[in-house]
Amino acid sequence: STSGTVTALNKFVIFAEVEGVFLKSSKNFRPGQSYRKGELLLQINDREFAANVQAVKSGLYSSLSSIMPDLRLDYPEIYPKWKAYLDEFSMSSSTPELPEFENNRERYFITGRNILSDYYTLKNLEERLMKFSLRAPFDGILTEALVNEGTLVRPGQRLGEFIDPSVFELMIALKQEYIKYIDVGNEVEMHPLNQEQTIKGEITRINSQIDQSSQSVQVFIRFKHQDAKEGMYLEAVIDANEVENSVEIPRELVVNRSQVYVVEDGLLKLIEITPVHFNKEKVIVKGIPDGSKILSGVVPGAYSGMKV
Repeated sequence: STSGTVTALNKFVIFAEVEGVFLKSSKNFRPGQSYRKGELLLQINDREFAANVQAVKSGLYSSLSSIMPDLRLDYPEIYPKWKAYLDEFSMSSSTPELPEFENNRERYFITGRNILSDYYTLKNLEERLMKFSLRAPFDGILTEALVNEGTLVRPGQRLGEFIDPSVFELMIALKQEYIKYIDVGNEVEMHPLNQEQTIKGEITRINSQIDQSSQSVQVFIRFKHQDAKEGMYLEAVIDANEVENSVEIPRELVVNRSQVYVVEDGLLKLIEITPVHFNKEKVIVKGIPDGSKILSGVVPGAYSGMKV
């Protein structure tokens, strides 16, 4: 048994990538607010940036229009393709991909008129324009909100935190020697502190790195439960693998952490054992011969050779 803190499996911290005034959306940006997948999480004022995008788009449209007469006279075979692209060009929607080049002559002509440069500049600006609004990637809850309506948001500023409250993970730290007794898929029973409620989960990941300070290994338990909350404390009882030819005895019967008293021919005798796992009251040990008689409790002043 061990314990750890619950974290949401799907969680992301919201940072701003653009600058602008934080706008009000359909819901208040406050901790505890729930959102459906695809719903608008936040909106930053993008009018100035959008106008800049439209200006660059207008420049690309003008450049395309200016080459049409030359295409019609010098490259009649590709003129219909570029005319169809220009006809579909819309100032109110995303810029479509440029037609594919059929040969190097076409490539050199289009590139020489800076069409490619203007196109990729525009696509970059359109991609950045999308960052002024953020939609929920899944059904979830806002657990942290650090900005209010009207706040000036700057790039790199932390805005909040969003989690999926349906799937959680419990990270526990196990001693290195215990790892060989567990596997991915082992079932785990978890209990909130001072509660009899049982939550079931299973081990989904075992870290391959050992913490140098504690000599422990991180083990991750995934579970679903309607009463689980981010940050709650759980005690976990792991259903580990079987240890063959072992026995569980009270911890106080172990002497010097590696010996135990047995009775042979009416006398006490210390034998060497191998402790496998300690818990609060018991210890699993190997090395006690089958059929041996051991003490049922601590005998004050016991020594090897003492008559029983």
